Amino acid sequence: MRDISHKQITLRSAQAIGSVFCTPETLELIKSDKIPKGNIFEFARAAAFFAAKKTDAILPHCHPVTIDGLEVSFKLQDDNASISIQADAKSIGRTGIEMEVLTAVSIAALTIYDMLKPVDKNLVIGEIKLIEKKGGKSDKSKFFNTPPTCAVLVCSDSTASGKREDNSGKKIIELLKSYKVEQIEYKIVPDEPKQIQAQILEWVKKDIHFIFTTGGTGLGPRDNTVSAVKEILERDADGVTEAIRNFGQMRTPLAMMSRAVAGSIAQTLIVTLPGSTDGAREGMEAILPGIFHARKMLKGGGH
Repeated sequence: MRDISHKQITLRSAQAIGSVFCTPETLELIKSDKIPKGNIFEFARAAAFFAAKKTDAILPHCHPVTIDGLEVSFKLQDDNASISIQADAKSIGRTGIEMEVLTAVSIAALTIYDMLKPVDKNLVIGEIKLIEKKGGKSDKSKFFNTPPTCAVLVCSDSTASGKREDNSGKKIIELLKSYKVEQIEYKIVPDEPKQIQAQILEWVKKDIHFIFTTGGTGLGPRDNTVSAVKEILERDADGVTEAIRNFGQMRTPLAMMSRAVAGSIAQTLIVTLPGSTDGAREGMEAILPGIFHARKMLKGGGH
């Protein structure tokens, strides 16, 4: 199964529809509650609930999902002699719930077919399709209309001197590009407060939307990045660092050892990330793509 441990836990929702076509005479039997096997909607709804809960048991790559809400509704369509089915579900988790609503609609349609087959030999299950899904990465469009400009600053004595190759900065760039961010500046500096501050302020003057630093967040004597950045911030964004730390803490207890700061200067948001590749990756996974909404807020446009 695909690894989804890197995904954020968010509210996810999905809606699917389907239909079963029958004869006009069958519709009249349904309306008058004269179907021999009983009320088709009661059984179809119950079957849909059971099926949605068991989706992961029948689809090999489907992860178990907590279904926090599921509604299944039916409507008789006289114009084309059909029964329309709609399923709406919500879940708070790491992966979407679209397969659950599609399964619910599919099994509801099969249940209706099974209950109507004694009275109708012309039954047809119509198109079953997903209408909408929300949550997770699929929501990235609400955080930015056009990709933001970003900069990545590697703060490391050993990397700046050529003794160590940078991996964390390149990982940050890779993750940004996965969100279609192409305008990315990249620099490596020693863990010297003045150089760190000078580079950040230079990017702020260029109106770079987001600056991500990597390195210098530990407890060592040369870990100066957090203090250097904190000195020049105009506003704190503590919620960002809380999200990073909470996300990391669920993966390793060592996350509590990493210092961090986030905040803004003018209309630029700065976020400090660990120097380890895993730490930088997890930090970015914790805040993407929601972090991009900060630009709109800094310009006075959204809350």
